[in-house]
Amino acid sequence: MAADVDVAVVGAGPAGLATAIAAAEAGLAVVVCERASAPPDKACGEGLMPAGVRALAALGARELVAPEECAPIEGICYVAQDGSRAAGALPFPGGLGIRRTALAAALARRAELCGVELRWGCVAEGYAAGPGAVTLRTNAGDLAAGVVVAADGLHSQLRRAAGLERPTRAAARFGLRQHVRVPPWSRHVEVHLAEGAQAFLTPAGTARVGVAFLWEKGLLEGPVSFARLLERFPAVAERIAGAAEDSRPRGAGPLAQAVRARTADRFALVGDAAGYVDAITGEGLSLALVCGRALGESLPEALVRGASRAALAPYERFAAHEFRRYALVCRTVLALARRPSLRRRALHVLGRHPRLFDRLIALSLA
Repeated sequence: MAADVDVAVVGAGPAGLATAIAAAEAGLAVVVCERASAPPDKACGEGLMPAGVRALAALGARELVAPEECAPIEGICYVAQDGSRAAGALPFPGGLGIRRTALAAALARRAELCGVELRWGCVAEGYAAGPGAVTLRTNAGDLAAGVVVAADGLHSQLRRAAGLERPTRAAARFGLRQHVRVPPWSRHVEVHLAEGAQAFLTPAGTARVGVAFLWEKGLLEGPVSFARLLERFPAVAERIAGAAEDSRPRGAGPLAQAVRARTADRFALVGDAAGYVDAITGEGLSLALVCGRALGESLPEALVRGASRAALAPYERFAAHEFRRYALVCRTVLALARRPSLRRRALHVLGRHPRLFDRLIALSLA
């Protein structure tokens, strides 16, 4: 079977577009299929860590982000219910708070400039791998490609179809995000800690702050709403009192997703589809961009070797390494967040020794 294109990417989020850009820059013919009619908005903390900022620049998309849609992030500040806090600085080049739709739009524009074909309103319905190509079935007809990249999100249908999904025993956690129209008062991401829940305040533009909540199943009885979650964080409610809404609430979950592998013959997973632990460290976007770029750059050699699972092994190893580091940090922070006494002691020590906190942040992002 002859392929119509070298690479078919399913999903025009940051991970899928990063893959498409890197593959196109490496000389491959790339099509991106996205079920939405424009770059999709999803529940997201919207903070890029330093590795993500570097990847965005390397992909050639940083300069395409409108200045009013982003804000610099210099560090992270954890705030306890009693008001005690500990702040640490991000290593060079710092972070970037960015509206997800603006990030996706910049990446989509860069992809077009690189020659990627973007098919909006194109729904992937399944795939079948053959000896010479893989057939991606869509609502607009079949597409033959050398390799299919599934970047279709947390609850990836293609991951399930490929048999790469693995059950997880992690506690079910959920997220809800909304923006408020107010100039950021800090260049830090503020993480407010309460029993069973966390609130994240992220500068996401020159006049916008994103407010995201994470919580464990069973925390609230009855319908979950932004207002009900905000009640658990009086300091946050006071800070944004009177601010106009700048988006509708968007939720996600259960957050934890596990995979058996990230590759199969002529098939690869990237972004949230490739496994997810939790949003508590804010590394999801950065991981998506870094791994998407690495996958795209590895595809020319993989295709020369038939895009088998063995040929895709360099990406598998890279993504597994990046995921292990992210997962270790996530699980460590989650363990502290769930234990009030440990949380208090950790904040007390880090608050008194900010340089220690700086070093811990640098090590966690290395």
